[in-house]
Amino acid sequence: MVFKDKFFNIANTITLCRIAAIPVLIVLLYFSEKTICLISSLVFTLASITDLLDGYIARKFNIVTSLGKFLDPLADKLLVTVAMIMLISHGRVPAWMAAVIIGREIAVTGLRGIAVGEGIIIEANQLGKYKTTFQLLALIALIIHYDYFSINFHYIGIIFLWIALIITTFSGLDYFIKFFRKIF
Repeated sequence: MVFKDKFFNIANTITLCRIAAIPVLIVLLYFSEKTICLISSLVFTLASITDLLDGYIARKFNIVTSLGKFLDPLADKLLVTVAMIMLISHGRVPAWMAAVIIGREIAVTGLRGIAVGEGIIIEANQLGKYKTTFQLLALIALIIHYDYFSINFHYIGIIFLWIALIITTFSGLDYFIKFFRKIF
């Protein structure tokens, strides 16, 4: 009963909704028609906003759980990874950029797991917040892809993706530097 209560709090439920949006996003991103792309961007944007909402609610109402600490970053990584992979097939995200960004996410997650196992805490840095912001903005624009109101969303998305790639790389290096400083 105690686990059930922790599992089904509102913050974790919101996180699970973000995860549940991923299969919907996969189906929508399979298509490249202008209207479907706009709908896809709305689904992705709403799912992205839940990341802010679940953390805020968990902290405000003091319902932070171990499950939430696990699910929240997993949901974020799944959402970004799925969107990038699906956009590769449409030629909107270069595969090498997706590989670098996704590879960094896997490497840092693994490093943090090793660090915790060794009793080392590596705090998230401000670069990580910028990384996430630019990744999400890039993906929203790249999902929209088409011009609206004379705005070339694909071009804007590529610019944001380059910025995200640079920040992602530097923030990943920062994690490894912090880790190695703590063990040596």
